[in-house]
Amino acid sequence: MEMTCSRCHQTVQAETSFCPYCGLPQLVYSADSPIEGGQPARWNEAVRDASSIAWRPALRSALSLAIPAGVLCAFLAPVGILGLLLMGATGAWAVSLYVRSQRPAWITIGAGARIGLVTGIVGGWAAAATTGLTLYAMRYWFNQGHIFDDFWNTVVAQQINQQFNQQLTSMGDSAQAVAMVKAWLLSPEGRAAWVLCAMSFLVAAMLACAMAGGALGARMHVRRRRPEI
Repeated sequence: MEMTCSRCHQTVQAETSFCPYCGLPQLVYSADSPIEGGQPARWNEAVRDASSIAWRPALRSALSLAIPAGVLCAFLAPVGILGLLLMGATGAWAVSLYVRSQRPAWITIGAGARIGLVTGIVGGWAAAATTGLTLYAMRYWFNQGHIFDDFWNTVVAQQINQQFNQQLTSMGDSAQAVAMVKAWLLSPEGRAAWVLCAMSFLVAAMLACAMAGGALGARMHVRRRRPEI
């Protein structure tokens, strides 16, 4: 018995769970099929297989790509558009490797986003750890701490100090408050807090890009890859 796909109108065999041309799940009601929750058993099995994730191969794919990508992003300092694009491509690549290991080779956009989320978490931690180790090594092993100190003093004096000065002056605060803010920013605690906030923001951006890349990679496989039944 043959049917017609409702999306691409190609001929599909009755026992096929997915259209071999466009990948659309095929919902077929049959009087002989047991009903589970109002849907035929074959439909429930197809949707469950597509939306569930085999985490062992998924983690293997994510770890093999996210750690090198995170280390590379750490050296794109500061992490700009290239680093974010790299994490997005890494999420899509991790989904592609995962799909190739599955039979049938099929994945939903939500499952791809979850794999991208894991990839972004691992890549973000790898980038943060690499950046921290690099800063520590340059300051304490190579005695290059004066480079960071001079750079931070310049930033505070030229940019951040001016912005805080305008804001505090507009609120009627005294010059003493401006001096206190500047002193805190120049202190070790202030510099550490500023770096931590900046790294947290960049890691969150990398995480979002990896999720988007995973969802996009899953979408590309939905449209282009031919499911194996």
